[in-house]
Formats: sequence, C-alpha cells, structure tokens
Amino acid sequence: MNIEEHIQYWLESAEHDWETAENLFTAKKYDWSLFIGHLVLEKILKAVFVQKNNNKLPPKTHNLLRLAEQSRIELSEEQEMLLDRVSEFNIETRYPQYKNEFYKKCT
Repeated sequence: MNIEEHIQYWLESAEHDWETAENLFTAKKYDWSLFIGHLVLEKILKAVFVQKNNNKLPPKTHNLLRLAEQSRIELSEEQEMLLDRVSEFNIETRYPQYKNEFYKKCT
C-alpha cells in the first residue's frame, strides 16, 4: 500500500466504526458505544501516525495518548487527560473484573 491508501484504510475503518458507535449510543448501549468510540479514535490516530512517519506501520497499542505522542501530535493538558480517560474505558471493557463497575459508569 502506498501512503495515501494506508491512511485511507485507517480512516474508512474509523468512519465505519463511528456509525456503529452512534447506533449503539442511540440504543443506549453506552458501554459498547464508548468501546467502539475508542476504536474510532485509535484508528484516526493510526492514520496520523502513518502520515507523520512516512507510511510506517503504526504500533500495536490501544493507548491513545501513546499513539498521539508517537504521531507527534501536540496536545493540551486537557486533551491528554481525555485520551488517557478514553483509554481507561477501553481497558475496563476488555477485562471481565472491571466490567461491572464500568457498566455503572456508562450513563
């Protein structure tokens, strides 16, 4: 894949997932909407990583703050905190011991 195709791959996947997140939100499935929302941000950040790193494969991580840093995106402290919090939601939905507490937060 050339760089444009590689970036487009991530952005098209993010757009598809965004539609899913919106549908889940409408259905009041907030936990899954947040989970998919995290994937949307992750894929957008991976598209930026590809652009800023000359078509290099993005790292296999779900940590949004780390992806933003490796993509050389300048963030405010508030944006850093948001990405960190969204990453926490992702972890909480992946591991069963966190799920019950996570469900209570998703309103």
